[in-house]
Amino acid sequence: MACNVDLNGISENKLGVTLAEASDQQIYGLLMDEVRERCAAAPLNDGKRKLYYISAEFLIGKLLSNNLIDLGLFDEVRAQLAEAGHDLGAIEELEAEPSLGNGGLGRLAACFLDSIATLGLPGDGVGLNYHYGLFHQGFIDNQQAALPDEWLAEQGWLVPEERTYTVEFGDFSVTSKLYDIDVPGYGQPGKNRLRLFDLQGVDDEIVPSDSIDFDKLALKKNLTLFLYPDDSDEDGRMLRIYQQYFMVSNAAQLIIDEALERGSNLRDLDEYAVVQINDTHPTMVIPELIRLLTEKHGIEFDEAVGIVSRMAAYTNHTILAEALEKWPLKSLQKVAPRMADVIVRLDKLARAAHDDPRVAIIDENDVVHMARIDIHFGYSINGVAALHTEILKNTELRPFYDIYPEKFSNKTNGITFRRWLMGCNPELAALLDDAIGTDWRRTGDLTPLAALVDDADTLSRFGEVKAAAKTRMRSFLTRTQGAKIPEDAIIDVQVKRIHEYKRQQMNALYIIWKYLDIKNGNIPAHPLTIVFGGKAAPAYVIAQDVIHLVLTLSQWIANDPDVAPYLQVVMIENYNVSAAEHVIPAADISEQISLASKEASGTSNMKFMLNGALTLCTLDGANVEIAELVGDENIYTFGASSQQVEKLYADGTYDAAALYRRPGTKLLVDFMTSPAFMATGNAERLQRLHDDIAGKDWFMALLDLEEYIQKKEEVLRDYEDREAWGKKALVNIAQAGAFSSDRTIAQYNGEIWHLK
Repeated sequence: MACNVDLNGISENKLGVTLAEASDQQIYGLLMDEVRERCAAAPLNDGKRKLYYISAEFLIGKLLSNNLIDLGLFDEVRAQLAEAGHDLGAIEELEAEPSLGNGGLGRLAACFLDSIATLGLPGDGVGLNYHYGLFHQGFIDNQQAALPDEWLAEQGWLVPEERTYTVEFGDFSVTSKLYDIDVPGYGQPGKNRLRLFDLQGVDDEIVPSDSIDFDKLALKKNLTLFLYPDDSDEDGRMLRIYQQYFMVSNAAQLIIDEALERGSNLRDLDEYAVVQINDTHPTMVIPELIRLLTEKHGIEFDEAVGIVSRMAAYTNHTILAEALEKWPLKSLQKVAPRMADVIVRLDKLARAAHDDPRVAIIDENDVVHMARIDIHFGYSINGVAALHTEILKNTELRPFYDIYPEKFSNKTNGITFRRWLMGCNPELAALLDDAIGTDWRRTGDLTPLAALVDDADTLSRFGEVKAAAKTRMRSFLTRTQGAKIPEDAIIDVQVKRIHEYKRQQMNALYIIWKYLDIKNGNIPAHPLTIVFGGKAAPAYVIAQDVIHLVLTLSQWIANDPDVAPYLQVVMIENYNVSAAEHVIPAADISEQISLASKEASGTSNMKFMLNGALTLCTLDGANVEIAELVGDENIYTFGASSQQVEKLYADGTYDAAALYRRPGTKLLVDFMTSPAFMATGNAERLQRLHDDIAGKDWFMALLDLEEYIQKKEEVLRDYEDREAWGKKALVNIAQAGAFSSDRTIAQYNGEIWHLK
């Protein structure tokens, strides 16, 4: 096969030294240059109708290895570097991780961009170029500390564009500037882009180096500093609205200008552009497009509404009230009065057509419900897992489903195999190549592996693959966290945003149970390492209390010589995509324990499944579909059903205090406030969390706690039969192709976007 890249020749030509003589830093620069040049030379995917995927988050992760994979260079580059005594993984660690997202919403958007390009579809992501992201998470005194995440200084992927726009607010205006990040497709000649708008007058200096506090009123300087600025006060809430309007106004102007450049007369704009609204953060793009078409381009209001309604599609990612955004009308009028006028007119149209106050855009308190704009004036509403979509149709959005049943559909989330298998687990990718051929890399079809679940050689090699992944993870955790993981430990992982509905607190109560069980002399056959990772929003006090509990348990257990050899708790500081790439391939157990009905889909469940971890889960989100695919014998489910949970909320009959009073449960919850443990931790945080669980427990951790403990112990017992465990893992991998984001995007395009 012809060589696609000659790194030694490039090194000698550009650096005057051989590849073996070059430093990792020099090689990193060479690889960045080579990948950037190849991406820049690639043509844009073209078509009459173009997708604009607008999202507040794009958690893209480091791009060097990902782009090498998409360009077909990864294996070759890795081999050449190894021959010259270098490790690609070590070189990639020199790359700064883009801080453009936080959790599943942003990671999904990144996977989707990869798949849109891989399918050769014309479509760009549109968002903001956050200078400090959400924040850099540190741990001080076993508590979360939020620091600025200074990623831009060493960023090499952003390409400045000449395009700039004026965004007019109520009493001032600002100017934007545009940056692009190229998004190549796997095995495709073309590319798309992630378009990131920044503020020309942005001022990094208003943020101190040791905190994320800044002047929220300095709007001409702060609009692109942080993702999700703290909205616990009125200034923060107003800043969120200003920031969102800045994003959508730029996006709307870009959409219109590019359509004009490609031949649209704007009355046919829906033939040239489709907008996918990723959760409610970009909702204002609908009234803003209508405003621009009427004010700037002379189209009558009703016609403009019709045009935009044929080009806007909305993805709902959650039923949580905090994410179904609502803003006071007076706040929107202050930020963007002319856009707010459009919202008032849209509300009148909706009220004229439907007299049900539950579907009014502006409620009786003059509060604007953003999702209702999307539903009335978009042509598509989709959920992100089968269960989630049914909940939307039957309960949360039932009044709208009764009006617009034809608009609703399900598009179960997916993940890109380029990053979450080929990149982060090359040994498993090689096993699959040898076992079932290489077509899976293109098609995502892993089902032929099912025929080999009883094959001794395949099982043996899978064991070697998992061992290699654990070795990499142990090295990573020792280097970055100072944690030493036993070689024979079972790796149990719960990594995701810290939120009560995801129930990290229930996992922590299991840890207390396990600690006490070991203290009572029940020594496990294998040591157990429980890994957490995730950030809590700065204003989310209880979530930060959960982090404190986990970190205090980690310290408490590590300092107990009776228990430490058998039980270990590790919480990854500043969990991000790079950490996920080290931890997910090594995991034995995937913790997906959200309260049923509350997790719309999840995508970490898919990543763990793809890499051969077994899922311990409630029947929530996409866990339901995983269970259907792999069968009851290859997954571990527990807990109340979504219907049972919904009934408890509807009836108001959940009694946390009664569950707390059960002797076994009370022992675990009260451990948090035992004198010795309180002396180890922060008494105020531990008492507050204890009282919340014992008296309120809004997300019902105590409801499923006893069954969770029993099921988790069953999982640990089953692990001891290594052959049976391996077979279960191979079944999961074989069925994981259903969760390829290429499949998801093909469905979006075939049923919603119609790009080709």
